[in-house]
Amino acid sequence: MRIPLILIVFLAGCGEVWNDPYPAAERGQNILYSVFADRPKHLDPVQSYASDEAIFTRQVYEPPLQYHYLKRPYELIPLTALEIPKAVEIDGGRFTVYEIRIRPGIRYQPHPGFVVENLSLEQKRIDALKSPYDLPLGTRELTADDYIYEIKRLAHPRLHSPVFGLMAEYIVGLKEYAGQLKAADRGGWLDLRQFPLAGVERVDAYTYRVRIKGRYPQFVYWLAMPFFAPMPWEADRFFEQTGMAQKNFTLDWWPVGTGPYMLSENDPNSRMVLARNPNFRGEPYPAEGEPGDRERGLLADAGKAMPFIERAIYTRERESIPLWNKFMQGYYDSSGISSENFDNAVRVSLEGEASLTPEMEARGIQLDTSIAPTVFYLGANWLDPVIGGNSERARKLRQALAIAVDWEEYLSIFANGRGVPSHGPLAPGIFGYREGADSINPVTHEWKDGKAQRRPLEAAKKLLAEAGYADGRDARTGEPLVLYLDTTQRGPSDRAAIDWWRKQFAKLAIQFEPRQTDWNRFQEKLRKGSTQLFIVGWSADYPDPENFLFLLHGPQSRAKNQGENAANYVNPEYDALFEKVRTMPNSPERQKLIDRMIRIFRHDAPWIGGYHPKNFLLMHAWLGNAKANEMSDNKLKYLRVDPASRETRRSEWNHPVVWPLGILLLVLLAVIVPSVRAWRRRERLAARPAA
Repeated sequence: MRIPLILIVFLAGCGEVWNDPYPAAERGQNILYSVFADRPKHLDPVQSYASDEAIFTRQVYEPPLQYHYLKRPYELIPLTALEIPKAVEIDGGRFTVYEIRIRPGIRYQPHPGFVVENLSLEQKRIDALKSPYDLPLGTRELTADDYIYEIKRLAHPRLHSPVFGLMAEYIVGLKEYAGQLKAADRGGWLDLRQFPLAGVERVDAYTYRVRIKGRYPQFVYWLAMPFFAPMPWEADRFFEQTGMAQKNFTLDWWPVGTGPYMLSENDPNSRMVLARNPNFRGEPYPAEGEPGDRERGLLADAGKAMPFIERAIYTRERESIPLWNKFMQGYYDSSGISSENFDNAVRVSLEGEASLTPEMEARGIQLDTSIAPTVFYLGANWLDPVIGGNSERARKLRQALAIAVDWEEYLSIFANGRGVPSHGPLAPGIFGYREGADSINPVTHEWKDGKAQRRPLEAAKKLLAEAGYADGRDARTGEPLVLYLDTTQRGPSDRAAIDWWRKQFAKLAIQFEPRQTDWNRFQEKLRKGSTQLFIVGWSADYPDPENFLFLLHGPQSRAKNQGENAANYVNPEYDALFEKVRTMPNSPERQKLIDRMIRIFRHDAPWIGGYHPKNFLLMHAWLGNAKANEMSDNKLKYLRVDPASRETRRSEWNHPVVWPLGILLLVLLAVIVPSVRAWRRRERLAARPAA
């Protein structure tokens, strides 16, 4: 019997995973599958400063230092350096010198820039290239000169490094160096080796020194960022050849480093691929962590050579729903959690503890949470005549609002509980942050039954009356009190948030008026100091209290000096303490001064509360060694996958649903068979001879 074509297709598909988005050749391979949302703009370490870029740059580039993967609070450890450089003061403290010694024997990834002939290619050869890796590849050893070359690139007139302004304040001669390079720039390749930089000195092939103006102990944290990763002059020269940029052959597109991975495929609209660097020296997995890491299996690979994964394939996913569906099908190894799928994945108790839903647990999915070194806050402009300044009237008004605005409720409604209310400028995990009863703001909260509880609304109303605004009216004029919140929330989806804010102010009978605008106009108002109340956020560049406390430093006023003190807050005692704290090493004495600064902050209330976001990471059981690290994205080398387990679970979760095709086949047969029989009957009748 002949089998209809549709039945052949139906039978051929049985037993296969029909919806697998990856080629069959990849099945069972040691590959990590992940996602990225926004196309990276800069992969050149001198310019890259965005988290979506760090996914790739941190795996390729190796600055001298890194953060310990497992320990908390975050701890700096050597990466390519032999040890953490120590600050040596000279000239009576006018300057500080850091000497960085690099480990010998480190080699770069294979790259065409290390082949001499590739540094002077003919135009037709460049035009014919599909990838720079189509050319002969070479390598060489990492040297101190490569780190010096990158520091010089911070001042390059055509690169516009986002940290140049800050570094020019500290690195001796960097500002003047920028002027020298600008005068010498004629387009094309600018060989920075020909221009010495006063503040950076080569000692030998593996040692260099950086000279800083005065004291800046936070400089060592910058040595863990890609801005201070090495850059071989050959790579810079290779990509500056005429015709390279037109083909997207640039350092912004093709990074060059000594790290465990190299970018082998770059299609930022669709797919990015990191492949293991065959020249990587290997690095031992950490042998110690924090309490609980051993029980979670995070120390099972202690001492083993990294990296463990051969390739990492990143697919661009612009929408959260397709990403979530593919994660649940096992096609992505880990996932964050969006608002749309939060309730399907996580349950949050009344105490704020998060746990997985039964469906997630049944699939063996694991949950890791971490508090980001970030703060979002409701700022009060110190220059505003009503809400700002250090008068008793304005201070008690701010304190009343700080009690009334219920950030716990805000997080529950608008963030699925993914955050913790802030009680000061420091984020959890940063030196100086207190735990337990010592952590709460006594103006806004009480410590009861082992947890922080917001003070009753009556306390806020009492403060409001003492400020001269009983029942929301100015006692001097009888006029209702109107407060203005500058916000970028404008669309229909933001109406619920605006309504929530209105209710918070209505608790105190204060009239609330949102002033909605776009981001650029909002930033302009902050620069001019023309806001009253506003909401902004800050993410730490490094895990030092100075990187949060400076947000309230008077000389850092946004309106006066274009600094990061968006509230334009000024308190002479706070400022004097900050000048002491900023250059101190972590110690009991530093903690004591920080405690005093936070008490001043809570009393003055330049920020009317806020929160620290909590990040949620979901991981399939076949993904090992995964732990959130909010200070560094060089995580790929620590991870491992179990491809066999992944293939088994994918098959279990993606059985073809064939019964609809069976029904369709029966319906088609029910229609076709009678038609065929009728046609044959007519043919037989037509074939009979006439009587």
